[in-house]
Amino acid sequence: MIEHRQSFALPRDTSDAVGIAQQLCQALEDDIVSGALPPGKRLEEPLLAKRFGVSRTPVREALQMLTATELAEKIPNKGVYVSIATPERLTAMFESMAELEGMCGRLAAQRMTSGERYNLERIHNELSETVRLGNSEGYEALNRSFHNAIYRGTHNDVLVDVTLSVRRRVAPFGRVQFQSLSRLATSHAEHQGIVDAILRGDIKATEELLYAHIMAVHDLSQEYLDSLRDAAPQSDLASVT
Repeated sequence: MIEHRQSFALPRDTSDAVGIAQQLCQALEDDIVSGALPPGKRLEEPLLAKRFGVSRTPVREALQMLTATELAEKIPNKGVYVSIATPERLTAMFESMAELEGMCGRLAAQRMTSGERYNLERIHNELSETVRLGNSEGYEALNRSFHNAIYRGTHNDVLVDVTLSVRRRVAPFGRVQFQSLSRLATSHAEHQGIVDAILRGDIKATEELLYAHIMAVHDLSQEYLDSLRDAAPQSDLASVT
């Protein structure tokens, strides 16, 4: 049964169907990456609609979003099943993300205005407080703002759109890092190097540091997903092949 718990509270105004579907998708992503929904588990619309207290329409939309991130697979005439990315696929996604982040960093180090640099440093300082408090949720939210500030600093809307699209695919795996308080401190230390490089306009260092920052998350995600694959019954995995 997949109606083991309700992962989030829906807003009172349920007219925003797209917003509801996105929330459902993230809740399912978190359940998959945490192992609460193991590889091979069938995601049934009626049960999910009952679990979250919504109609089947946003559930259907959420499952479509989920398959786009490759955390689920739709099998003709069978349904939608949880499907963890292969190690090779995960590496390909993170390598793409790292290259894009590096490119964004290179351009941001060249093009950021003084106001944008100040804002980046401000966000970084706020992140320091979340690390001190052990506030992983606060860190995750500010982490997005930190990277978004770098993207905007490129002053290249096309690159920003492409980067955000790829980030959407790796985000569920990237959230694994926020389960570890020690990783928050390490991540913040990596951010410090990135901020310093941008503030001094060091293009090469910014690019290299951002690439390494993303691939460090890849390594953590790869180790974690390996543990999920090892724990999943082979019969479950076989059902999605």
